[in-house]
Amino acid sequence: MNKMKRVIPGLVLLCVLSPLFSRAQFEKLKDSVVQFYGVVMTADSLEGLPAVSIMVKGENRGTLSNDEGVFSIVVDKGAQVEFTSIGFKPKLVTIPRDLEGNQFSMIQLMITDTQYLPATIIRPRPTREQFERDFMNTDIPADQYEIARQNTEETKRRILEKALPRDGSEASNYNLRNVAARQYYYGQAPPQNIFNPFAWNEFIKAWKRGDFKKKK
Repeated sequence: MNKMKRVIPGLVLLCVLSPLFSRAQFEKLKDSVVQFYGVVMTADSLEGLPAVSIMVKGENRGTLSNDEGVFSIVVDKGAQVEFTSIGFKPKLVTIPRDLEGNQFSMIQLMITDTQYLPATIIRPRPTREQFERDFMNTDIPADQYEIARQNTEETKRRILEKALPRDGSEASNYNLRNVAARQYYYGQAPPQNIFNPFAWNEFIKAWKRGDFKKKK
């Protein structure tokens, strides 16, 4: 009984102080974060720069500027924010630790990053005949449309149908069709495709295509 008398005042004191500690922690957390926003612009023409990567250094989070170059992100006071974009020099910005309030805005100018490529010397062919020979023998890689056209050719589709294994869905459907066919003709002889004119038609087409020839 005496022990309970000593415990109860402690619990009451803890219940009274807990909201105070939570509020103090919340105020501390609220004072440590900043709403960092602004506009990213080109330094030469002062135009809004879209799709600029704005990453908090040391953390796996960030944002991108919109079509007008406007951005907004929540960061900690003292954090370093890096601005990067293809064709521009990266820029590192540090949020002041002694910043008053919870908002920090700026206009970030991005400087063009000039890349100097090695000189290329173009020389003509010695003769017209040599130019025509090299032009005709140049191997031009197929573009996406040509690759798609080649992949949809009937001959290539037949080869792929025979070479590629069935996936899980196709194997399941094939097994279900076989089970349904056996149940449908249960107790009687299934029909023979030898008397089916459509099957003969498909057989003649396959024979003309050469599907039954021996492959070397």
